[in-house]
Amino acid sequence: MGHRTLSSNGFGTTTSTATARHSDAATICAHAGIGSGDGQPLVTPLCASTTFCRDGVGSQAEHQYSRVSNPTVAALEDALAQLEDAAGSVCFGSGLAAETALFLATLRSGDHAVCARSVYGGTTRLIREIFGHLGVESTFVDATDAKAIEEAVIPGRTKLVFVETPANPTLELTDIRAAARAARQSGALLAVDNTFLTSVLQKPLDLGADVSVYSTTKFIEGHSVATGGALVSRDPALLEKLRFTRKCTGGIQAPFNAWETLRGLKTLALRVQRQSATAERVAAWLAERSEIGVVYHPSRPRDVAQRAIADRQHLGAKGSRHGAVVTIELGGEYALATAAAFCRALKLCRLVEHVGSTETLVTHPATMTHADVPPEQRAAAGVSDGLVRISVGLEEPDEIIADLARGIDAARAAATGRSGETGRSGDASSRQRRSPAEVCA
Repeated sequence: MGHRTLSSNGFGTTTSTATARHSDAATICAHAGIGSGDGQPLVTPLCASTTFCRDGVGSQAEHQYSRVSNPTVAALEDALAQLEDAAGSVCFGSGLAAETALFLATLRSGDHAVCARSVYGGTTRLIREIFGHLGVESTFVDATDAKAIEEAVIPGRTKLVFVETPANPTLELTDIRAAARAARQSGALLAVDNTFLTSVLQKPLDLGADVSVYSTTKFIEGHSVATGGALVSRDPALLEKLRFTRKCTGGIQAPFNAWETLRGLKTLALRVQRQSATAERVAAWLAERSEIGVVYHPSRPRDVAQRAIADRQHLGAKGSRHGAVVTIELGGEYALATAAAFCRALKLCRLVEHVGSTETLVTHPATMTHADVPPEQRAAAGVSDGLVRISVGLEEPDEIIADLARGIDAARAAATGRSGETGRSGDASSRQRRSPAEVCA
């Protein structure tokens, strides 16, 4: 402990004083951004000002211009850092903006990066299509295999290892400690996308990661109203590089979005624990349905090794520690049509490109989040035409299950030809750029 650097929130108070520090995630979340001084506001004010007054030439005011820093954004950064006992965090306009800054700060032309093959599709696109053109070489590996990460690392050239655990959307788990050891072989940094579990259920920095990566748009904000991203680290020098990169590229989060994210953060622990418990129940129910080919959820690991990783890395009480995302495989000859029928029949759950909201959300990754991923890499990562991702919300569990049952009935009808659906799963590459509405309408 003791990694944090205390700073003013810009409103005349310090939100993370020695007397205000807490160790429990639920308490940290509930107290995110609150003031404690005499006459200070309990709730962090929204500071919408683009610029800040100075005492005179040469002034070194903490906040000078909101492209560089802002009091409301700083309050969120303090709270996210405290959740991981970190030296600080840096907030951005989106999760991809955060990843872009991370890659810009750590990679140069001629450098090499190792990335898990199962990650958010936007991450794959960013590394391949943007940084590949800038001269950064990359290797995508099965991050469930620590040996594969070790073998992919090139001593002296690999500067960054990037993994997402649980992975999006297959929910494969990476041993963070093992990945950290592999990264150290070449002096590389390890970045872990912890969006699906958040620091309530997993703390990558405690397991050897150099950076925790978040799309705060998802579970942290939790209400689908504000985009954002964050990088959290215990390395002050790295944090300064990230802040400088943000200053130069203008990727800071808008104050209003930071304010909304702070509001969502207050109930984060409560929400993810409830959602995780419901997800475990939903996963168990889905596993009993013969129409479902495979059910993926960390409470139902693929093998002994994955079980061991979950037991070591995931935090919280039994039955509510493995996250709110469940992924299912609707197989068969007409997988795409079956998945489309499933999505179309749902009444309670919403078909969107999103996770982590209060409502139960459903995504078809092959045509939505991972549509831009090359078909061969998508296949290698297990993102098939029949794969459907479910982000479990706060509804009554029985109502979620009843709605999923409706979708399964429709999928069964499609699979047996009663719905008149057509289209074989092998045609995914030709349909990958069709919109979700076209596929699932």
